[in-house]
Amino acid sequence: MEEISLRFMTRELCHQFFRGHESDPAVYADESQFQPYVYSEEAADRFYERKQVPGRLELVAMLDGRTIGHVQLKNIDAEKQECEFGFHMQNDSVKGLGYGTRIAWLALAYAFERLGMDAVYAYTLPKNTRSRHVLEKAGFRYIDEQDGYCYYRYER
Repeated sequence: MEEISLRFMTRELCHQFFRGHESDPAVYADESQFQPYVYSEEAADRFYERKQVPGRLELVAMLDGRTIGHVQLKNIDAEKQECEFGFHMQNDSVKGLGYGTRIAWLALAYAFERLGMDAVYAYTLPKNTRSRHVLEKAGFRYIDEQDGYCYYRYER
């Protein structure tokens, strides 16, 4: 089985992710907003800088040394021991192969074991069936649908 790991996002790993990134129409609530992604060094730098804030961890998923995904643990609340999980696979070549579920398990382990969280939340668009499948396969429990999103929770 191929080795998947999570690493803290560095500027270079951010660029590696975006160099191979392809936009996915399933992540747009309004598909008229969809545009194919074109790599830009400046845009990747802006993305990296914008994500460097307290209460947020930006990670990259690595498969045998190459970047295949972007992972976020955000809105980390140490007092409530809760945070949110989000992920994006780099492109279609790494989707539908079980990597997303393995990445979710690694992120959950990090949230519970390293950050001391008791619950992790996630949300996705109802039409994003791949994301919903990953969350459910990883053990997230569907909570509700509101404001155009499906909400999930995973408890320790």
